[in-house]
Amino acid sequence: MSNTSSEAHLARRLGLFDTTMLVMGGIIGSGIFINPYVVAQQVPSKVLILGAWLFGGLIALAGAFIYAELSSQTSASGGQYLYLRDAFHPALAFVYGWALLLVTQSGGMAAVAVTFAKYLCALGNFETNDNIATLLATITLGLLTIINCFGVRAGTTTQNIFMVLKLLAIAALVAFGLTVSGPSSTSMTRSTLLRSEPDWHLGYGGQASPAPTVWNSLTAFGAALIPVQFAYGGWQTSCFVAGETRDPKRNLPRGLLLGVLGVIVVYLLVNFVCVHTLGPAGLAQTRTPASAVMRLALGETGARIIAVGIAVSTIGFLSQSMLTAPRVYFAMAEDGLFFSSLAKLNRARVPAFAIALQGALAIVITLSGRYEQILNYVISVDVIFFALTAATVFVFRSRVRAGLALNRSESVFHIPGHPFTTLFFIVACGGVAFSTVYRYPHNSAIGLGMMLTGIPVYLFWRIKKTQNTQRRTPNAE
Repeated sequence: MSNTSSEAHLARRLGLFDTTMLVMGGIIGSGIFINPYVVAQQVPSKVLILGAWLFGGLIALAGAFIYAELSSQTSASGGQYLYLRDAFHPALAFVYGWALLLVTQSGGMAAVAVTFAKYLCALGNFETNDNIATLLATITLGLLTIINCFGVRAGTTTQNIFMVLKLLAIAALVAFGLTVSGPSSTSMTRSTLLRSEPDWHLGYGGQASPAPTVWNSLTAFGAALIPVQFAYGGWQTSCFVAGETRDPKRNLPRGLLLGVLGVIVVYLLVNFVCVHTLGPAGLAQTRTPASAVMRLALGETGARIIAVGIAVSTIGFLSQSMLTAPRVYFAMAEDGLFFSSLAKLNRARVPAFAIALQGALAIVITLSGRYEQILNYVISVDVIFFALTAATVFVFRSRVRAGLALNRSESVFHIPGHPFTTLFFIVACGGVAFSTVYRYPHNSAIGLGMMLTGIPVYLFWRIKKTQNTQRRTPNAE
């Protein structure tokens, strides 16, 4: 894979700890505090609930192996965009970047920003309404945009602080949750679980599973994987900042594996505590399981503590997103397929215009109030590009065997168990995509339609790039 010429101007200031925190920060948002109830509604069994989170973790780990190999082959920023461009075609890479900007990243950031704002209002005992939440979310997104324009170190330090704080909040949830006896020996009632916390959950809402048949059981487990994959998503974004990582071919693969393994352990602990404390039925009945656990352990004080943890977790996710995603738009502009200003670096040697674009679009979606609808389109788009990116491994390896690319086997990370590991990830992504389309056909169709709008946009920029090239090239006589 080729590196772009401007990569040398990006400041390489991120080490192994930074990349590991970026991986974990890109995964852990508010989903793990809320989505366990959606999984419990689909598979109301302790073994199946934990099994769904373990299986989702294995999918994420297989993906981390794949991205570790891909990231060890290039030191340029852009991540999936570069892999898809070099393996298949610039058009496919552009559609990915377009979907990232239009759907998966900006919509997700808007929804998370509003969630943060609502928890902040609750903590301050302010009256929560849509206008106040929107205003606070807009201010938060604006501040994070400005911080990241000051340089990659400023953005990374902010992200690292929030990541450590959210791990402390999760540790408190697990520790205090284990002190609570199971639901059979408590006076917990459904009204106790449901009171005090508003419905600010992100992701897909669940419905009770139909009567258990083999087909229904399989589709229910597949549906349970949708919120699981939503909660596990985000580890791939660390590859976006390869151009700003010290020794990226070594630190990125290690950071990916350490970060994903750490998150698997964290998620399994949180879900074990939720099931242990609330029971499968109780977990399925509350939309705020983390708050319910802490309320049982410490009363209303516990609920307020975990509310602080969720607020920190959401703003930490926003910080990570604002740091990483703009590097994709930077790479697109470097290829002449987006606004040229997005490829420019400021004095801090970061793509400030690309960062500003990401922040501005997230703010626009926040003000429009359409973030929840857009968020529902994310999974169907995300898993398609996950599978396609995994397929690039076969393309790059075949080129090495055919002598069309340099054999750098000594410096490249190799996927353990390839091709079986890679095929497992591709098939798993296909299964999640099928479950998403099967359960949510309307949302999936809209998400795919929004993604495909990138094709005419690509053709526009491609034609413009060709015209600009012809203007710069003198006619030979």
